[in-house]
Amino acid sequence: MPIYAYKCSACGHEQDVLQKMSDEPLTVCPKCNQETYAKQVTAAGFQLKGTGWYVTDFRGGNSSSGGSSASSSSSSASGSSAAASSGSSSTSA
Repeated sequence: MPIYAYKCSACGHEQDVLQKMSDEPLTVCPKCNQETYAKQVTAAGFQLKGTGWYVTDFRGGNSSSGGSSASSSSSSASGSSAAASSGSSSTSA
């Protein structure tokens, strides 16, 4: 869920609010109860949760078969290109 920054133009109260994207924007200031509360334009923010992932996470065959099949397909592709290049070099020699 995104965090939106709100500011009241009447009293100057500022607050960050965690809301769903489908929620209606807040219009009433919680401090002065006037309908002068508006969203501010801010830089995009996000929260990272959990341990994350790294490039090296899928290099071994331990955790995921998707990573090992990608590396085996790339090695088989490079093997076929190496065979093709060796074949072309023997023809040109």
